[in-house]
Amino acid sequence: MMQELPIRVLLVDDHAIVRAGLIGLLQAAGQVEVVGEAASSEEACRIVATLKPDVIVLDVSLPGVSGIEAIARLLRILPTAGILVLSMHESEPFPTMALERGALGYLSKRGAPEELVTAVHKVAGGHRYLGNSVAQSMALAHLRKDRDPFSLLSSREVEIFVLLARGRSVNEIAAALHLSPKTVHAHRANVMRKLEVRGIAELVQVAVRSGAIDVHRDIAGADTPEL
Repeated sequence: MMQELPIRVLLVDDHAIVRAGLIGLLQAAGQVEVVGEAASSEEACRIVATLKPDVIVLDVSLPGVSGIEAIARLLRILPTAGILVLSMHESEPFPTMALERGALGYLSKRGAPEELVTAVHKVAGGHRYLGNSVAQSMALAHLRKDRDPFSLLSSREVEIFVLLARGRSVNEIAAALHLSPKTVHAHRANVMRKLEVRGIAELVQVAVRSGAIDVHRDIAGADTPEL
């Protein structure tokens, strides 16, 4: 009986300690081989054709080109790859944006570790897989009729919009996304203009109505944003 070939995985996350943890988790599960790592979308695009992974595990928050925008680029280079997004952003519109661009799976980083192994196997087989919390968030968001302010925003603007609504300061966002504060200020101005909001309080209201944040989980007890 022929031995089943391991699933070849490329990890794309800008935190080395996260990649190390994922490597240990996946390879300990068996039938999975991590064949490469990348800290940015650009690096992933440079190496994906050579490595030919079966599955690309991709974060959303990456320096430079965001993970959402990288999905289409990676699939143009290697159409056979299954893309599984693993992100702290479990609420809409991120899952829908990722799926619309060609991702097969979407998991929250807050999910159970064993769920990642299951998702990798599903995606490697060409099947869709959504984490439990992600599926619930998507179902609730689609019940709302006013969830579409995001159609006006780029994926990076959506990411900054959500972080602003969660009470993160411009400097915190700049550090987290490896952007300059000046760039974050420019994105914030674009978000405010496109959504026609006049301040953070109105922005938070839009985020809550659309389901992008949970008022109890994401902003209850948060510090006043330094914006």
